[in-house]
Amino acid sequence: MIARDRLVDACTQLLHPDRFKDYTLNGLQVAGRERVQRVLSGVTACQALLDEAVAWEADLILVHHGYFWKNEPVAITGMKQRRLATLLRHDINLLAYHLPLDAHATLGNNACLGDRLGLRATACADGELGEGLLWLGEPAEPRDTPAMARYLEAVLGRAPTTVQGHERAIRRIAWCTGGAQDMIASAAEAGADAFISGEISERTTHQAREMGISYFAAGHHATERYGVQALGARLAEELGIEHRFVDIDNPA
Repeated sequence: MIARDRLVDACTQLLHPDRFKDYTLNGLQVAGRERVQRVLSGVTACQALLDEAVAWEADLILVHHGYFWKNEPVAITGMKQRRLATLLRHDINLLAYHLPLDAHATLGNNACLGDRLGLRATACADGELGEGLLWLGEPAEPRDTPAMARYLEAVLGRAPTTVQGHERAIRRIAWCTGGAQDMIASAAEAGADAFISGEISERTTHQAREMGISYFAAGHHATERYGVQALGARLAEELGIEHRFVDIDNPA
């Protein structure tokens, strides 16, 4: 068992949240007990994950999607009240990292997704590796768009929504996990044959076709399951605590 503040400091040293202008608060969002042994991680701090934490008697919940987003309603009522009441009633800490966990060079969602897909990262289009969000790289082998879609389904366990922007083999890929579909123009400008993200908007289809870049919406949840697992495993190894990841199924 360790001090909660020591764990938070370890995350700060790893992720450098102060480098990011984010839409939410990164770090400790809800304070619970001061000593931590059991850390439960998940993608989103939904009620189902909170209930798992209570059942497992977790001391701290570690997530990618926490609370207190920009422009969300301020009132603590309804769903927000029930979630916060669960944490406070059971004295459980909530620790959340958004963009810092997308960007990290080895533990981040982009890094972990690239590793899982066998992509060799070469650069970021919007900053240094570890700070940028739009990653660029090469697949282990070239595939055309339909074959790449099948490969993503096999690896991630869900079929991507696919927009074929050309018929050539995909040799250069851009990717950014989650809701980054509007980075498609930057991906095309960077010379990518394909762009992988989590979500798709109506406009994305037309952009992909007209820009000549294939687009794969592989799932917001599906593309962001891996960073928080990697972070939790690192903390368990370095700090001698217990870590368990719970995947609350989400088709989005």
